[in-house]
Amino acid sequence: MSRVIDGDTIDVRIGNQTYRVRYIGIDTPERGDVYFYQSSEANRRLVEGKKVTLVKDVSEVDRYDRLLRYVFVGEIFVNYELIRQGDAYAYTYPPDVACADVFVAAQRAAREFQRGFWKPTPTYVPPVVLPPASGGSGNCHPSYPDVCIAPPPPDLDCPDIPFRRFRVLPPDPHRFDGDHDGIGCESN
Repeated sequence: MSRVIDGDTIDVRIGNQTYRVRYIGIDTPERGDVYFYQSSEANRRLVEGKKVTLVKDVSEVDRYDRLLRYVFVGEIFVNYELIRQGDAYAYTYPPDVACADVFVAAQRAAREFQRGFWKPTPTYVPPVVLPPASGGSGNCHPSYPDVCIAPPPPDLDCPDIPFRRFRVLPPDPHRFDGDHDGIGCESN
């Protein structure tokens, strides 16, 4: 029986004793780092509550007295699977290097196929702002009758749009008319 600590560490029960096990050949984000939760959850899906088989390489324990092991759940090689899915990095730490080449190849494939944390980071794309169609239809807010600006969210500022010196009517949800004179984005 195993319990997940994070993306590369579990607690296992052997007999009447619990041992902390650090996976050999991989590394995952630490608590507070980007992708920590996703790596931990991937590990949890693979091992939590399941019977695991532990395989030693050269070292018995690391400097924190955690057992260093390759971990299997049935036919699933957990260390490899986490790297293959993009939920762990291949991490070579001699002398425990029996699977290093296989892990590096799995990481290369995960990166190439943009799996897990190798997926490109999404970037914010502001809503499309177009000149109004006749009659001002579509997703245009009526506070801006001479241009087409989508209603919030997100909240837009003058640098986010291509228009300057346009008519603004109340309620002005984006607050383009800071001096309340009926003209939006006068300076910028």
